[in-house]
Amino acid sequence: MSDAARQLSHLDSAGNFGMVDVGHKPISVRSAVASGHISMAQDTFNAIRDNGLKKGDVIPVARLAGIQAAKRTAELVPLCHPLPLSGIDVRVSLDESLPGCLVEGSVRTTAQTGVEMEALTAVSVALLTIYDMAKAIDRTMVISNITLREKRGGASGDFINRP
Repeated sequence: MSDAARQLSHLDSAGNFGMVDVGHKPISVRSAVASGHISMAQDTFNAIRDNGLKKGDVIPVARLAGIQAAKRTAELVPLCHPLPLSGIDVRVSLDESLPGCLVEGSVRTTAQTGVEMEALTAVSVALLTIYDMAKAIDRTMVISNITLREKRGGASGDFINRP
């Protein structure tokens, strides 16, 4: 097994993957914030801004999709633990300079493992929802820069990603 594989907690000594046992970890308050964006043609941006798409108002639908996705992360990502989420906030804002939309997802829990994957999933699915709702007028949209911005709590401490 390679040195990199030895550092991955989802692999055993033989290199087989499995869900990490977090039963020995203390329960603590944990949170994570992720973000990303989608760039698009100016006409697409204008249609979203003016609520001019046939599928409806993009921003509230994308927010709801992100919230739902965070709650279902363990169903989507095979080795994630199902967690009791105490809070989910997904914000979608228009950014004329892209042009496009910025998405930020914040997730909180009191549990034995963190919520980084839930925050990243919320952002990813919110961005995919924007793409889905606007693809009829613009298939050139680009989803990018999905990143973990911060994580708080747990034995490894806080992490702040300042680009």
